[in-house]
Amino acid sequence: MARIELNVDLNRVEGDLSIQVTLEDGVVVEARTAGTMYRGFEQILLGRAPRDAMVITPRVCGICGTAHLYAAVLALEQIWGTPVPPNATRIRNLCLIAEGLQNDLRQTFLFFTPDFCHPRYADDPLGEAMRQAFEPFKGEIHRETLAMTRRVPEIIAHFGGQWPHSSYMLPGGVVTPPDTRRLVACRGVIEELARWYEQRVVGAGLDEWLALDSADAFFAWLERPGPAAAALGLLTRFLRAQGLHRLGAGTPHMLSFGAWCDAERWGPPWDAHHLRSGFLDGATGQVEPLDPSRIAEHVRHSWFRPYEGGRHPFEGETVPDYQPASDRYSWAKAPRYDGRVVQTGPLAELLIAGDALLRDLHAREGGGAWLRQFARVRRIAYELQHARRLLVELGTRLREPHFEPPAPGREVDGQGCGLIMAARGALGHWVSLRDGVVERYQIITPTAWNASPRDSAGVPGHWESSLVGLRVADPEDPVEIGHLIRSHDPCLVCTVHFVDSGRRLVVGA
Repeated sequence: MARIELNVDLNRVEGDLSIQVTLEDGVVVEARTAGTMYRGFEQILLGRAPRDAMVITPRVCGICGTAHLYAAVLALEQIWGTPVPPNATRIRNLCLIAEGLQNDLRQTFLFFTPDFCHPRYADDPLGEAMRQAFEPFKGEIHRETLAMTRRVPEIIAHFGGQWPHSSYMLPGGVVTPPDTRRLVACRGVIEELARWYEQRVVGAGLDEWLALDSADAFFAWLERPGPAAAALGLLTRFLRAQGLHRLGAGTPHMLSFGAWCDAERWGPPWDAHHLRSGFLDGATGQVEPLDPSRIAEHVRHSWFRPYEGGRHPFEGETVPDYQPASDRYSWAKAPRYDGRVVQTGPLAELLIAGDALLRDLHAREGGGAWLRQFARVRRIAYELQHARRLLVELGTRLREPHFEPPAPGREVDGQGCGLIMAARGALGHWVSLRDGVVERYQIITPTAWNASPRDSAGVPGHWESSLVGLRVADPEDPVEIGHLIRSHDPCLVCTVHFVDSGRRLVVGA
C-alpha cells in the first residue's frame, strides 16, 4: 500500500491555509486543516471602551467588515437593551446584502471557477467553454464579474462613507439617514446587477428562478436555451460531470444564525429574522430552534493556552501558546454545537430557511461540493430580491428616525452576543463588559466552524472529514483538494492571523 504525506498551501482563499493530508493508494484517509496565522483581536479589545469595537472589529477582515461591525453593535445593544429604529435595521441589512453580493459573485467566478481552467481539464468536452467563460482575466464571465462587483460596495459607502472598514453603525442605529439621492443611487446599482445576474448567470428572471421547487423541475428548466447558455448552467453540467455533487459532504449537521434582522420585530429575544435561524440535525433531517447556549469552543489541538473540554464563548479565552513539538496544529479553535461538528454557509442558511429546491437536491444527493457552490449562486437571488424590498420600504419612510441613542444610565455592565449570517455563514461576537470596559471578547467566524481542527474528543472538523475518501490523481498537483475546500469560501483572515514556513505544494497558482 502506497502511503504519501502531503502538506498543501492553498491560494485563492482569504488568508493563509495549510492542509495536511495522508494518501493511501491515492485516496485521502486523514486530513488536518491548519490556520497558520494568529488573530489577536480578542486580546486587542480587552480593557477598551465598548464603542471601540465599532472601529476595531470591522478590521478583522477586508471582505466582511460590515458583518463584523453588525455583530459587534448587536452585542452591545443586547447588553444595554437599546431599541433600534426600523430604518436603521433596514439600512444595516441593505449594506450587509451589498457585502454579500460582492462576495458571493467574486467567490464563485474569481476564486472557485478558475480551478476548472486547469490544464488537467483541457481535453474535457466542456473544457474550452469553461475557459472562455472563467479563465482569469480572459474569460467573459470572469471579466464581467470584476466590472459588476466593483460597483456593489458603493451602497455601503453611501451610508458608511467608505468600504471596507466602515464604522457607521452605533448602538441605537446608523449615522446616515436615507434620502432620495442615496436610494436612487443604490437602486441603480441593484438593478444593473440584477439584470446581469438574470441574463448572464442564471438565464432567467428572478421570480422564475426562485420558483423552481424540485430537482426534476430544475433539471428540466436547465435544458431551456436561456438557462443552458448561462454561467450557472455551464458550471452545473461541468461540475456534475466531474462528480462534484457526490464529493466533499463532510458533516451532515448545519447551522444558521438567521439572515437579515426583521426591522419591525427586532428586539428581545433577538431572534426575528427574514430567513430563520436554526440547527439542522443531519441524523434526523429536522430543523431545531437555535440555542446559543449549546455553543462551545475547544482548543485541545490549537495553539492556545490549554483548558479542559469546550467552553462557551462567554467563558472562553484566546491566549496564544505556540507549541511546535506537539499534536497541536492550528491557530483556529474548534467550535461545536451541542458537542457536534457543524458546517455553515449559504447551503446551511437556505436549507434551514426552507428553500424547496435545495432541500430536494440535498435529500436526493447530499451536500456535496457542487450543491454547496450552487447554493451560493442561488442565495444571490434572495439577496437581490430582499435589497429591492428594503429600498422600497426606505423610500416610503424617509422621515422616520435612523438613530436613537441609548437612554442615560443604560450603558451598564453585562453580557451580550451579536449573531448574524455573514457572507460565509454563521458569525458571532460574544462581549462581556465590566467596570465600563471590555472584560472579555470572543469571535467565532464562519470559517472557524468549517475549518476547525480536532476537538477535545479527537473528532475531526468539517473540512477534515469532507476530504476523507477523496481520490487525488496527481499528488504533485492535488487540484481536487482545492475544489472541495474552495467550495466553502474559506476566510482564514477572519479566523486567524501569524505565519510559519516550509516546503509545501501550492495548489491553484
